[in-house]
Amino acid sequence: MSIRIVMAGISHPGNIGSAARAMKTMGLEQLCLVAPERFPATEATVLAAGADDVLDRARVFPDVRSAVADCGFVVGTTARSRHLPWRTVEPREAACEIAAASKASEVAVLFGAERTGLTNDDLELCQALVTIPTGAVYASLNVAMAVQVIAYEIRLALRDEPDSGRTAGVPLASARDMEQFYLHLEQVLEEIEFRDRTGEGHLMARIRRMFNRVVPDQNEINILRGILTAVQGKRRRAGDPHATRPAPLL
Repeated sequence: MSIRIVMAGISHPGNIGSAARAMKTMGLEQLCLVAPERFPATEATVLAAGADDVLDRARVFPDVRSAVADCGFVVGTTARSRHLPWRTVEPREAACEIAAASKASEVAVLFGAERTGLTNDDLELCQALVTIPTGAVYASLNVAMAVQVIAYEIRLALRDEPDSGRTAGVPLASARDMEQFYLHLEQVLEEIEFRDRTGEGHLMARIRRMFNRVVPDQNEINILRGILTAVQGKRRRAGDPHATRPAPLL
């Protein structure tokens, strides 16, 4: 199965073990840990309660970017509002999108540290955010409990998945592909002297959110990279001394 759970900055190893147990009960096997404070740890094994194989296969990464680099669809979990708007859905809708995207690409679901959650830099990598609705009086949800809720919804979505409508055999553009596209786009915007005239300094952040909503596949992102390269070629032929070579295609 091409769905991975990514837990970033987890401080309590027991939460890692409980999350592994939650995953295994719902048929999820890929656990990725980003800079955990303590792992491996006895507490993780004890609370895994038989999901030792999930812990044994867990991969550890230095940062979220490297943990999702090959993923075409990334969903972040959050319990708080953000300054800039992201597309936010509830677990059931998110699970349907995750199940559909997993047909063609690797998919990641991100969970942040217990006290702080995901950073804005982490969320820049996400095509959507998911928020678990809770009671108004007490909304504190343990991270392993959150993994259980999302994993359950994914299990239901995989069991009863409708036709996604996406062309078979065309993988989604990976997070790595998208980062190269954003670098290329930023380079071209600089060359044509396109500036953020609002003074807010959020131009690239807003562009990222726009393309994250689209969720392009690899063919579509290659077309966009080709357009950017053609723009740069026109400028070179016009004798622009500031033209530079395009960012490389990976």
